[in-house]
Amino acid sequence: MGKYKSHILVCAGTGCRASDCEGIVSNLESALEENNLNEDVQVVRTGCFGFCEKGPVVKMVPDNTFYVEVTPDDAGELVLEHLVKGRKVERLLYIDPDTKERISDSKHMGFYKKQYRIALRNCGFIDPENIDEYIARDGYAAMGKILESMTPEEATAIIKESGLRGRGGGGFPTGLKWEFTRKAQADKKYVVCNADEGDPGAFMDRSILEGDPHSVLEAMAICGFCIGADTGLIYIRAEYPLAINRLKTAINQAREYGLIGKDILGTGFNFDVEIRLGAGAFVCGEETALIHSMEGLRGEPTVKPPFPAEKGYNGKPTNVNNVETFANVPPIILKGSKWFSEIGTEKSKGTKVFALAGKVNNVGLIEVPMGISLREVIFDIGGGIKGGKKFKAVQTGGPSGGCLTEKHLDIPIDYENLLQCGSMMGSGGMIVMDEDDCMVSMAKFYLDFTVEESCGKCAPCRIGNKRLYEMLDKISLGKSTEEDLGMLRNLANVIKDTSLCGLGQTSPNPVLSTMDNFQEEYLAHVVDGKCPAGQCKALMHYIIDSHLCVGCTLCNRVCPVDAISGEKKTPHVIDSSICIKCGACLEKCKFGAISVQ
Repeated sequence: MGKYKSHILVCAGTGCRASDCEGIVSNLESALEENNLNEDVQVVRTGCFGFCEKGPVVKMVPDNTFYVEVTPDDAGELVLEHLVKGRKVERLLYIDPDTKERISDSKHMGFYKKQYRIALRNCGFIDPENIDEYIARDGYAAMGKILESMTPEEATAIIKESGLRGRGGGGFPTGLKWEFTRKAQADKKYVVCNADEGDPGAFMDRSILEGDPHSVLEAMAICGFCIGADTGLIYIRAEYPLAINRLKTAINQAREYGLIGKDILGTGFNFDVEIRLGAGAFVCGEETALIHSMEGLRGEPTVKPPFPAEKGYNGKPTNVNNVETFANVPPIILKGSKWFSEIGTEKSKGTKVFALAGKVNNVGLIEVPMGISLREVIFDIGGGIKGGKKFKAVQTGGPSGGCLTEKHLDIPIDYENLLQCGSMMGSGGMIVMDEDDCMVSMAKFYLDFTVEESCGKCAPCRIGNKRLYEMLDKISLGKSTEEDLGMLRNLANVIKDTSLCGLGQTSPNPVLSTMDNFQEEYLAHVVDGKCPAGQCKALMHYIIDSHLCVGCTLCNRVCPVDAISGEKKTPHVIDSSICIKCGACLEKCKFGAISVQ
């Protein structure tokens, strides 16, 4: 970046690429050339800025003006107004929803105010395909520090003392896992990066790899030094083409610079990295299933012990950490364990990256200190519920997690508190629901995903979850009894207690947590034959209010199955036995005469 006076940073993560960020880049470069600014101003494709709700995002550096919802057609105006005339393009600035003030600096936006970026420190700030920009922000300095002046035991101690726990869901102490692998005796060891992120609505690891791939490579090399490994393997799902391409670029650049490969920095330490593609099986997020997949076997978990630290890839000691865990390692080495351990709570140190999605105003990627409350995340950072609706629940931990309600909004977010509330941290998915969401349908959705993704190795998961899904389906159809609810809970607990791996053991969590927190909603389906949220079609009844209907016949004309009858200018009626509940009549009625009960 040195030769340029200013830069235009354009978010080029997967989300913004889908909104034609390449068109923005192309038009910006053309506009710079037209205004003879191409020698002074550089357009840079960065990783995700996090504020996905307002993407594509364009940031002007060095004045840090933050433009939102930019389109390719805005490029010429941005160059002419901001760079040539020195005036901000007001209409593209973020508008504070409370004060209605236009804000140009992201530091003053509610979405960013309470965030603390460690794992995401470089995302949105550097060109992920340029190793020099990573190095300019202390990249590979941590690796250089340990290779030059530390023993493997000393470097491992820093990670242990920091309190860093695995960010993939289990929360196992990272330094302790490294120590176990280091002490294992073998002629060959491996470092594995788990990038098989498969939770619905989760995009944390993908965004780190797209925006800052070198941080993961550096951390893997540090881990290799600490445990005595010379080979790193990144297991990433093939559905992440952008992350894969940027990883390949980063690996090639690091090799060219001598930062991975043979005799790194002249220290005699050898460490190289390979990419292994996964086929998108959710169960391969479990470390033993992941290892089997890399070995060319069916992705199925095995009973532990032995743990991968003792017997992993090719039967050799293997350390497995996920992308976010690795991304925290270089700054911990550089700034020290005390710095990191002072962030967060007593048992959950540092920060956590969440993919905030669902019925929230500010959908995006966030990183917050452990101990922050759900209320702060959803209402301060997330901007509250879309359309002014009422908050109902938030699902944390993806399909393996549980639903938390209004009574949980003020609990500090950490591993232990979420478990006590019937949910879990998971890898960091956080899906917000409003008053229009049905909890039975939500549990059914996640269970459908689990049934589809089960490897089928153990009967509790393979058969039990299928039966659970069928019972939920029966409830949503209004064909269950109160006795069925007891059977549903009993079966969920059996699956939880007897499944082989984490997928099966946590799969009943959405069912159990919704039954605990929304028992009245289950009873409404079973006893009253009604879905309070109006989402279960089989329990929906469309009714025409005879006092409001004017007999315009519009509903009759749009009904695809002729379920509506009545003479012109007289109240109409709906035959429930024919109605397919498509909602066409409700949408077209101009008098509010049709309702769903």
